[in-house]
Amino acid sequence: MKKDILIPKVKGISLAVVHEYNNTDWNAYIINERSIDLEMVIVVTKGYSETKKTATFRKKIDVLPAKSFAKIEMLLEDVLSINNRFNVSFFEGNTLYEKSFEFKKNTINEKALQQIPLINLKGILKS
Repeated sequence: MKKDILIPKVKGISLAVVHEYNNTDWNAYIINERSIDLEMVIVVTKGYSETKKTATFRKKIDVLPAKSFAKIEMLLEDVLSINNRFNVSFFEGNTLYEKSFEFKKNTINEKALQQIPLINLKGILKS
């Protein structure tokens, strides 16, 4: 039965953690690089380490237009020192897609900044 389940590969969706607002705040964004709108986008985030974990945060976006982005959440300095996982689910037509993005502890920092497409700000990008 498992062999009959088709799990499509997700392409054209990225997640960025951007340093903004006078370089004091970190914000997570989902980026739709596709040429089609995404429907019913659900993002579930959680921070964790061997000794700590954060509450689970959920964000729903009804429609994420093609070639656009949306802010998911603000990340406090405390969670940058632990692993941060973002699980993204969405519909394209009648097909459900899922993808996970993980930022390992201490990888969200000023030394890792790069220019993020579409957003035109500097941050850390996961594709």
